[in-house]
Amino acid sequence: MDRTEITAKLTGIFRKVFHDNSLVIADAMTANDVERWDSLSHMILITEIEKAFSVRFRLKELNKMRNIGEMKDLISSKL
Repeated sequence: MDRTEITAKLTGIFRKVFHDNSLVIADAMTANDVERWDSLSHMILITEIEKAFSVRFRLKELNKMRNIGEMKDLISSKL
């Protein structure tokens, strides 16, 4: 799966979790850039990503992620 496919799949997940069909994600985007991205929605987001990509994140990996671009890199490394 290439980065474009990961982005498309992540976009669908973000739109579902945040109930916003117009949401467009970007590599530099962080939780501060998305309305309603709080600790609870973050847990739901991570769970949905793990299910969709059939991957598991370690707590250490999650703590290192600073933006969506790094999230994509991590997903790509696990596929």
